[in-house]
Amino acid sequence: MKLQIFICFLFVVYSLHAQNVEWISTTNDSPWQKEKTTNIKRVKHSASIPVDIEISNEKVQYIEGIGGCFNEMGWDAMMSLSPQQRDQVMNNLFSQEQSNYSYCRIPIGASDYGLGFYSLNDVAEDFNMINFNIHRDRYILIPYIKAAQKIHPELKIFASPWSPPAWMKTNNHYASNMYKNGTDYNGLPEEKITETPTTAFRMERGYLRAYALYFTKFIQAYEKEGITINALHVQNEPCSNQIFPSCNWRAEDLSYFIGEFLGPKFETEKIHTDIYFGTINTGNIAYFKAALDNKHVAKYIQGIGLQWDGKRAIATLHQEYPQLKIMQTESECGNGSNNWEAAEYTWGLINHYMKNGANLYAYWNMILDDTGSSMWGWVQNSLISINKTTGKVRYNPEYYIMKHLSHYVSPGSYYLKSSEGNDHLAFVNPDGKIIVVVVNKENTNKTVNISVQNQEFSIELKAKSFNTIKF
Repeated sequence: MKLQIFICFLFVVYSLHAQNVEWISTTNDSPWQKEKTTNIKRVKHSASIPVDIEISNEKVQYIEGIGGCFNEMGWDAMMSLSPQQRDQVMNNLFSQEQSNYSYCRIPIGASDYGLGFYSLNDVAEDFNMINFNIHRDRYILIPYIKAAQKIHPELKIFASPWSPPAWMKTNNHYASNMYKNGTDYNGLPEEKITETPTTAFRMERGYLRAYALYFTKFIQAYEKEGITINALHVQNEPCSNQIFPSCNWRAEDLSYFIGEFLGPKFETEKIHTDIYFGTINTGNIAYFKAALDNKHVAKYIQGIGLQWDGKRAIATLHQEYPQLKIMQTESECGNGSNNWEAAEYTWGLINHYMKNGANLYAYWNMILDDTGSSMWGWVQNSLISINKTTGKVRYNPEYYIMKHLSHYVSPGSYYLKSSEGNDHLAFVNPDGKIIVVVVNKENTNKTVNISVQNQEFSIELKAKSFNTIKF
């Protein structure tokens, strides 16, 4: 009888070591730890052992990639390191053995984490773009991107402007709003504020035609540098007038630019870069419909880019426009805390976007100095912080929550439908492996029972932990 009970026990609960299961956990004190798979037990479902997380075989959206943004201030911080340290940081972001970032963002001209105001043509009224150039980028952004490409040659890039050249704007300035303490901060006088929901771009055909040429030359110039721009998002946060480089657009005007100028120019010049209606920072569905319900405009649009308040629109957009890809283009940036709570918040964003149809998730600043401060005075989070004086490199909790996805979820994977709840996500990789990311936000250890491919497993998660299990 004892032998029979023992054999039954082995049948019901046994080690998964021989099945090549992997389990990585992260806590605030012990990041990226390989856990013993002997602690993952197969259990036989019964009334006393309920299933907490059920993973189906139903594929939902295709995953194009996971990544972050290249910014000037990130490369500036990297320049304080030795070449060996720089190589290690880039390897930890882009190698297959580490974070394996596969699809990243770059600004076109100045961003709020650039080193100052600039565009790729600051010569006023140069409608033929005779003075267009990427000279500045060759010293800052392009070496940053090239360092990543050296490690990950298949890296994809999407790009967006924060502002057009100032001479194309109604206020002739890169910023659109005043700093709260006066004009010294960005030099913008009160009378030059461009209020929303107006359009700050000069809506004259000559300027619109020149801007389409500007984008065309940007893509062609980067191609000559060996950098393919896979997708273009036409304006960063067009629904905000910011103290840093920005340009607010009415939806109708942005749509008009795409349909009458940008799309036709790309066709004429045989530019194969995808045009995205992004990066949109409003949850107002009407803003999107101005472009997506206009057949003349929509025929040029391959996807939607969302960030910040755009998260409120993703579920409806995915349902009403299933043919369009959806990128989450900029993870919310925090306040420089770089703590565990920030990582849990970012997990909530990732969970929301993936469960509602996103094909890509992009973090904002991959690297900053340890002040986290921009030229415009906003202190923000980053995946990696560098002390420019001591050369100390710190990997923040958000680095690890992003790695829990990016290391395991390959481009070409699919998001899998699973049970309700915001504590997990599931994917199937091109090789058929199932990836389950599970978060325990509780202050105590927690046992969860997971059903995968008609098998059920019991796993004890550490308190306050991120976990990835590959079945």
